[in-house]
Amino acid sequence: MPPRRANFGRTLVCILGLPFDAVDIAQAVQRIRDAAFGGQRCFVSTPNLNFAMAAQHDAAFRDSVLHSDLSLVDGMPLVWIARALGRPIRERVSGADVFEALAAHAGPPVDVFLFGGPPGAAAQACERINQRAGGVRCVGFDAAGFGSIEAMSSDAQIDRINRSGAHFVVVALGAAKGQAWIEHNAPRLAAPVLSHLGAVVNFAAGTVQRAPRWVQAAGLEWLWRIKEEPALWRRYARDGRAVLSVLLTCVLPDAIRTRRRDAQAVGSLDVLCEPRRDVLRLQGDWRDGAHLETLRSALAKLATNVERGLGVDLAGVTDLGNECTALLLCARGWWDQRGGFAVTASSGAVRASLRRRLAARVLLGAD
Repeated sequence: MPPRRANFGRTLVCILGLPFDAVDIAQAVQRIRDAAFGGQRCFVSTPNLNFAMAAQHDAAFRDSVLHSDLSLVDGMPLVWIARALGRPIRERVSGADVFEALAAHAGPPVDVFLFGGPPGAAAQACERINQRAGGVRCVGFDAAGFGSIEAMSSDAQIDRINRSGAHFVVVALGAAKGQAWIEHNAPRLAAPVLSHLGAVVNFAAGTVQRAPRWVQAAGLEWLWRIKEEPALWRRYARDGRAVLSVLLTCVLPDAIRTRRRDAQAVGSLDVLCEPRRDVLRLQGDWRDGAHLETLRSALAKLATNVERGLGVDLAGVTDLGNECTALLLCARGWWDQRGGFAVTASSGAVRASLRRRLAARVLLGAD
């Protein structure tokens, strides 16, 4: 996979402690096609509610989103939460919808390699994709089977994927395992675009039917999925109980506080140089708005020095906006893989905001 490039120009929002790109399906498709044909790295994550709740207790799973180049809102509950918080998420952007839109694109086809899925599904999906001759062309598949990440990462398997010439490797191993497989193998893969797309292989193979559009629009696709795969009801019931608690204790208080703000935000930023890292010191009111561009520019400039770490001093911050929080999550994902990242100090107001957004653990190392 090509080297990662810092991109702090993304429009990001924080939902349940994860950063999400505020894009629609057409924009997501364009980013993937640009990366595929431009040879630019694009690790695409598609968190849904189950993913977001599991990430609260699985650091590697959560960090895979922070390391992503495109994070899509794959679930109506997440869209509803974003709307309650007044964030610019316009629609659900599921992995399945993105893949269908890629397949329907009139431009040159994106070459995909299918990795994983139930026995026989990848082969059938590959055949059906190529019968349609659309904007996606399947150039190979590997059912992968069962086993550890290491067992599914042999030199022969990676070489087979690379020899296919694929632009896009679609992984289907289960969300946590699929994300871990991508993180483990990204440096060895030649394809610029990688993503775990869950049930896409089943949908493409025709072994599982997607919900009708009106069911999807109503946010009831989970009921349809239970009809198609009855074992899913336990997962949905567990997630429902967990998210209800989060809605009452975190999302609702954050939404109320956000809507009560009326004064214009006034804050300042400066950079301090230490021997092995730069320290970004924010002071005052850092709600979203004009401050976003200031923070974006500072992070982009500091990211050009890949050897140095980043410290962020939030001790003087009286308020921290949702989108500023998402940018800091993105920054942690970037510097974690380089010189290191740490919030060196934080005010009580910042700690309270991050707890409401479920981002305290990842940014402060505390609940």
